[in-house]
Amino acid sequence: MEVILLQDIEKLGTRGQLVKVADGFGRNYLLPKKMAVAATTQNRKWVEQQRVKFLKLEAEEKAVSEELAKLMEGVSVTITRKAGEHGTLFGSVTAMDVAGKLAEQGYNIDRRKIQIAAPLKVLGEYDVSVKLHREVTATVKVKVEGEIEAGAAPPAAPAASPS
Repeated sequence: MEVILLQDIEKLGTRGQLVKVADGFGRNYLLPKKMAVAATTQNRKWVEQQRVKFLKLEAEEKAVSEELAKLMEGVSVTITRKAGEHGTLFGSVTAMDVAGKLAEQGYNIDRRKIQIAAPLKVLGEYDVSVKLHREVTATVKVKVEGEIEAGAAPPAAPAASPS
């Protein structure tokens, strides 16, 4: 099935592009969510007429994304998790966790735009990419800290052996 995309879809195409997709994906996902229209001759003519509008919209979105990237420069978030004695987390830090902390600071970023290369399972500082636009990426510092349990005593120094 051929469809014309009405918005950018990662790994598929950009707004206004004619793409070939599986029938089920087109009928059950793209068309009902208004992400694409069927590639009829009438719709193809409409897209050609709208191409200038699409390019203008694309430029506006890119400008907004670049401005947001400048605002996010130097932003860091601290996430606290329970960890073992060797600094290994019980679980991992996910894109949803980072998105939540960014939202607390006033940056409403969709979790799917946060790109974590590998699961964050060890205490430390990490650079995480945030893809704001197809051509604009910001970097956020994520500091993962260990949580000390309330009832646990701090590790005691080893006892001196009598010699």
